[in-house]
Amino acid sequence: MTCPYCDFAAARHQLHAHLTDEHADRCRTSESWGKRHYELECPDCAFVIRRQIKPRLQDPTFLEEYAREIRLVAFDMFLYHWESEHEREEAGA
Repeated sequence: MTCPYCDFAAARHQLHAHLTDEHADRCRTSESWGKRHYELECPDCAFVIRRQIKPRLQDPTFLEEYAREIRLVAFDMFLYHWESEHEREEAGA
């Protein structure tokens, strides 16, 4: 698989780690009305993944402390979209 943000190409699990560590800025977290969310936009279409992050005792440092784990989940969800929609396009399906 090829990274949608750069020329990196590798197996899915390697791409997942690459996205999580090298493109961390693509996954944004926010908090409003006492609820926390992550959001990740597909660079090739209008698809946006926005999910609520499960609260953890409303710890104010949670988003910072678990930032990498949140990105791992977000990019995993993104890769499901990428594989089903854009990898298929590249294969000519």
